[in-house]
Amino acid sequence: MPGSGGNGAVTRSTLRQQIADALRDEVLAGRLQPGQEFTVKEIAEQYGVSATPVREALVDLSAQGLLEADQHRGFRVHEYSAADYRGMIEARSLVTDGMFHNLVAGGMRQLSAPRAAVALAGVRRRGEEAQRAATAGDLNILIGYDLRFWRELSGLFGNPYLADFLHRLRVQSWVCTVQHLRRVDDLKGYLWSGHTELVDALARRDPEAAHAIVTAYNEHSLALIERLDAG
Repeated sequence: MPGSGGNGAVTRSTLRQQIADALRDEVLAGRLQPGQEFTVKEIAEQYGVSATPVREALVDLSAQGLLEADQHRGFRVHEYSAADYRGMIEARSLVTDGMFHNLVAGGMRQLSAPRAAVALAGVRRRGEEAQRAATAGDLNILIGYDLRFWRELSGLFGNPYLADFLHRLRVQSWVCTVQHLRRVDDLKGYLWSGHTELVDALARRDPEAAHAIVTAYNEHSLALIERLDAG
């Protein structure tokens, strides 16, 4: 049928992304545990779809470091260590330090335009939601808002490659941290909630304060994960 091949390709691509997003959320929610194994067939049956988009989605998640592929046994959820998290923190710091350095070198011009100010206000609202979730100890809600917060914040700097890289690092970071945080019954007081402070520092055109806030956040997160990892 004329044109059906193109529409099928779009549908399959969309389904592939939907399955990848759903499985990523399963990992972040702790419903897929570290080391847990599954096959393409099992996931295809679970979602009631064909094997092809499932296989493609699983390969995508493997490329992102969330899954491991085993030629004979299917896939398993990647198990991260505290050492892995330290590496993620270092990589994240290099990215955010570069962002703040770029702001200084550019005379904060990226945040001076009226459109950027509106966008920054939107990021702050996202940060308020993340902060409320962190204060309440609601990990599932926090993860969603935190990922959107950093995605939108990094988007203000005008480099989509940097934004995509930081987003990938933050997803991996959360996959690592939830493997430890799920052991804690009550997370009130454990979770970082400085999102609005960071936005306010940037709104004041104060990259040094923003750097200090992110550094404190990284130190807090790393100390928490290392403490939980040690038992």
